Formats: sequence, structure tokens, C-alpha cells
Amino acid sequence: MATPKDPTTKPDELAAPLDLLLTSATKPFASRMMPNATWARLAGNLAQHPGAVADRVGALTRELGGIAIGKSHRAPARADKRFADPAWQENPLLHRIMQAYLAGSETAEELIADANLEWRDNEKMRFVMDNFVEGLAPSNNPLLSPLGWKALIDTGGLSAIRGARAFARDMLSKPRVPAMVEPDAFAVGETLAITKGAVVLQTSVFELIQYAPQTTKVRAIPLLMVPPVINKYYVMDIAPGRSMIEYFVQQGQQVFTISWRNPHARHRDWGFDSYGAAIIEAMDAAEKITGADRTHLLATCSGGILAAMTAAHLAEIGEGDRVAGLNLAVTVLDETRAGFAAAAMSDRAAQAAVRVSARKGYLDGRDMAELFAWLRPTDLVWRYVVNNYVQGRKPAPFDVLFWNADTTRMAAALHRDLVLMGLRNALVIPGGVSMLGSAVDLTKITADAYVVGGVADHISPWQATYRSARRLGSKDNRYVLSTSGHIAALVNPPGNPKASFRTGPVEAEDPEQWLDSAEKFAGSWWPDYVSWLAERSGQEVESPKVLGGEDLPPLGPAPGSYVMEK
Repeated sequence: MATPKDPTTKPDELAAPLDLLLTSATKPFASRMMPNATWARLAGNLAQHPGAVADRVGALTRELGGIAIGKSHRAPARADKRFADPAWQENPLLHRIMQAYLAGSETAEELIADANLEWRDNEKMRFVMDNFVEGLAPSNNPLLSPLGWKALIDTGGLSAIRGARAFARDMLSKPRVPAMVEPDAFAVGETLAITKGAVVLQTSVFELIQYAPQTTKVRAIPLLMVPPVINKYYVMDIAPGRSMIEYFVQQGQQVFTISWRNPHARHRDWGFDSYGAAIIEAMDAAEKITGADRTHLLATCSGGILAAMTAAHLAEIGEGDRVAGLNLAVTVLDETRAGFAAAAMSDRAAQAAVRVSARKGYLDGRDMAELFAWLRPTDLVWRYVVNNYVQGRKPAPFDVLFWNADTTRMAAALHRDLVLMGLRNALVIPGGVSMLGSAVDLTKITADAYVVGGVADHISPWQATYRSARRLGSKDNRYVLSTSGHIAALVNPPGNPKASFRTGPVEAEDPEQWLDSAEKFAGSWWPDYVSWLAERSGQEVESPKVLGGEDLPPLGPAPGSYVMEK
């Protein structure tokens, strides 16, 4: 528990899908850590196994004795960077403190396992224990941290002043966690989201951006990208050389993207139907501009949920052929026991969350950002506590973290629709939820599908994305498992020597069986998707000389105005 876990072993245990962000984000973090009935069941179960508890406590006591006299060989895992400074090994006192912490954290994890809790309680207690144990790490303590003492000496005490200022700044406003990037590290439209294009349609809900071709010929059938509704779109057009949109345009694809408006309280009634209608309106515009009668949809995370529901609606009304191909990336449609979120979900929690957003008119993205950080406390909280506060340093600039901090709100009606759908896992039930008046039945989606998951994804666990792919009615359904997590699986440009992906048809019922049989390739999945896309995008045609079309003139340059709204 105290050391980083291997994401390829039990990813479901690390998962905390969208449902958790949408329900628990409305509650203060401290309230999720307070003793409750789950704690009582843990204590009761352990009381039924006094022998096992005595053995654990005895073993820990003996090891602490060995640590005190310098006879313990306990060491941090190779991947544990918290104790990388040589002082943790060379200073006898620090070395013993580190060993005692590691022994205690391992015992805590073993006791939870010994309690043999029902899976919901087990997930909840692991979340609580992970945060307690990670917070108690001696590497976080400014009085013990060798990094802190070295910074204090090197700066003549200025590091302490800088750290105190950074702490005060971060705690005075949401999200109350250490800043992972400075607010001026990047600028949208200047250093991020700079692929050349134009806004060709603006509605009250979204802007549609068309990107300028970078090849003399382009594929006839356009690609419409549908971003998440809880973040801004430009993660798909991040820094040059890392931009998915830039890469697709360079490969001769006609690319459009939706840029969702950041809703305010007056937009509280925007729900499933509002966003489904927006996707269809964007498809209409892309097809009118390009002269095509079909559109590819590439949708990510919550945008993938909406795109799949919209595709099901089109199939229900006899227009399913308009979807030339459906690419769902890090998207969970089947939320069967998808980790901690499923454990935390209850009707009471769901209704309470819905009431909170209904009062405000929206769910605040800063609340989701705070919860997101505490889901990975070592990487997203305590690492920055040490860097920002203990060492008094500014965090290193990183484009994805800048995007992550550029939060958005979610309209109350959409929040309600997503929470209640997740509570019932309604998408797996034909007719369990509706879109634009049509009963949603995923099995009626017949467009070829290309579904992408991330092996270390703790928002959309890859097993859940694989099960989701099997819910589609597509006859040609390709699943791709990329390296890395929720965002790095997407921002995955060619050229990374550590990147790889597995791919194969969605035939095996068990995700692990699929993993055993899938073919592995080195590099990024982007070129594989471009080849898949090209086979389904029609003939090459002359690149358009101007952007926009009849009744859809360019309204301004990309990245547009909605992405700038706070």
C-alpha cells in the first residue's frame, strides 16, 4: 500500500471511474475519510480472527526490534521514488524511520486483507488506508525530509518562505491541493492548441472547429472529435509534436472537433438530449462542409458515452449509416463492478450529489480536480507537497497537467443524467436510458468500432473499456490496449521508445483471455488508427482551399472563444 503498485496486476483495484468523480466530488475530502459503518465492519471482522491479528502485530513488533538494532533488510521498492535521496540509506536514523514506516504500511495492508471484507467495503477501506498511509510517509515530513533540509541550506532559508507562500495560495482557493503546474506555464492558442483552423459554427452549447489541411489531398469522409464534457477539448490538440489533431491532419484526414461551452448556472437544464443534439448538429455541419454523407466519430471518456448514445439514437431512427466508424477512447459504457466507484456508489450518495449540483446549477470542476488528485495521493498530492512546500520549488511545466488544471463545470441536468445512469448501469440494458426520444440499445450500433483503453487507467479501467466494446453491435470491432494511463494513453505520439499497444478482435468474454491472445506492437497506436480510418474514409479528394462552406463561414481562428471561458 505504501509503495507504487504494478498497474498490470489488478487494475480494477486501482480504478475510480467517472461515477466516483460525479458523486463523491460534491463532498469534502475530509468527510470521506471519517470513521463510518465500513470501519466498524473492518473492526468486527478482525475481531473474529484474533489469531491472525496477533500474528501480524507480533511480526511487526519483532521487525521493529530488528530495525532498531540495525538488523532489518527491508528496503523500498525500486519504483518507489520517495526514498531515492541517499540520506535515507546512509543516515542511520532516517534509514530506521524509513524501514519502520515501510513495515507498518505493509502490516496495514495485510490486516485489511485478513479482514476478508465484502468487496464494496474492501474498496472503500483501501481508499481510506491508502490516503492515511501515504500521508504518514516520512518523506513528506519537513522535519525529516533530506530534500527539505538541503533546500533550506542552499537557499539560506528562502525555500521555507516560498513554500509557505505556495501553501497559502493553494489552500485559499479550490481545488485545495498542491499546484501541479504554474498558472502561467502555458497559454492556450499560443503554446497549446495551435493547430491551424477556424471556428465554422457556434451555438449556445458548442463551437465547431475545422482544421486546415496540411496535405494536397484529403480523405473524403471527415472525422469529428467529441471531447469529454468535464474538461476542455485541447488535450487532443496539446503542444505541437504531441497533438493528436495535428497528427491526423498531417496524415490527410479532414478533422473537425467540438469545443464545449463551459456551462454556468443558467445552463442547468443541459442534459443528455442537449449534448446528443449538439453532436448531430456538428455532424450535419461537417458533412455539409465536406460534401460527405457520413462522419467518423472519435470520442473520449464522457464524450464517448454521449457519442455512443447518439450513434444508438441514429441507428434507432434508421440513420445508423451516417456513422462511418465509431472510435471510443478510454470510455466506459459497461460499469459492472468497475473498481472503487462501483463500491462507493449508492442511491443515497447519488441523490445527495444530484441535489448539490441542482442547487448550484452545475458541478464545479475544481471539486472534481481535488477528488481526482486524492485518488492517486503519492503522484498527485504528496509529490507536490514535497516539491512546492518542503523544497519551496515551482513545479515543472507539463502541458497535460496545465490542461488538467484548466477545469470546467458540468451542467446540473447532465450531472444528474450521468449519475443516475451509472447507478443503474443503464447503458447495458436495452432501453434503460433514452437519447433524443429513442431508447438506447448499444447492440443496434453497427458501425465498425475501434475502442482504445489504457493499461494503467484509473478513471476508465481497461477491463471495463473492453467489456464496453463487447456491448456494441459492431461486426468489425477492434480493441486496442495502449500503455500508460487515462491521458497518456491518448497523448501518445509516435516516437516514444517505451510505448506499445496490443490489439485484436473483441471475441474473448474475459478481458484477461483477450490480453493473452492479443498481438503486441511497439510504438503508438496512432498510426494503426490512421490506417484503420483510411480504409473507411473513402477516396482521396483535393484539399479544400478555404475553410467552412455555404452558410458556414469561418467565424474566427482556432482555438475559438469557448475554450477561453473560465
